[in-house]
Amino acid sequence: MKKKLFSKNEMKELEKNPNVLSVTEKVITYHPDFKVKAVLENIKGESPARIFMDHGFDLDIIGKDLPRKRLYRWRKIYNESGEMGLTLDNRGKTKVERTSSKELSMEEKLKKAEARIKYLEVEN
Repeated sequence: MKKKLFSKNEMKELEKNPNVLSVTEKVITYHPDFKVKAVLENIKGESPARIFMDHGFDLDIIGKDLPRKRLYRWRKIYNESGEMGLTLDNRGKTKVERTSSKELSMEEKLKKAEARIKYLEVEN
């Protein structure tokens, strides 16, 4: 299946959204705070499409299937690394590079553990 390419008008429309950091004709880079909010809302039972629409995204522009795909990936990251995982940009790095390039400080470990606890509480 062919990947959707955004037109210049669609890119301009997407850039107006405060939950978007940048847009190219192929890629939308989302604000880390939006990713965390979206995951938490999804955990509480909100549908991916509803989350994206409530945050100002036009599904006719981004595609009806994209919210489900993004939330699936973001939840997986959230389960593995907590909120910290959603705030770091690890694109292009292998798993070894992500973990070994920066040892976590005690504060970061605490944040990660708190995010995991928060996720498990919401899931229960």
